[in-house]
Amino acid sequence: MTIQRFESGPRMSQAVTHGDMVYLAGQVAGTTVGAGVTAQTQEILASIDRLLAAAGSDKTRILTATIYLADIATFAEMNAAWDAWVSRENPPARATVEARLAGPEYLVEIVIVAVKAAA
Repeated sequence: MTIQRFESGPRMSQAVTHGDMVYLAGQVAGTTVGAGVTAQTQEILASIDRLLAAAGSDKTRILTATIYLADIATFAEMNAAWDAWVSRENPPARATVEARLAGPEYLVEIVIVAVKAAA
């Protein structure tokens, strides 16, 4: 089976496919760094949509999501953005944990595993 990498750099790829599986690197905010959890989550979800589309998938095909919050007290804020975005008919398995992220400017990081759309 072929491995395909998307948006690769010297350290990592933003997405990798193998067979029908799609693995996304942890997605963090870029343009909304310094904004609140809701804005960062919305930007991350847009990145997830873009990467999944590039890999031949979409949010209805997400198997698992792991969400890391710098402060678990922002759980409801993150969920407001998540709930507006997630497929109600196809919600993934999900875990949300509090963790120290790569830098204090990052409030949310989301990791996704999905499957490709049927050919």
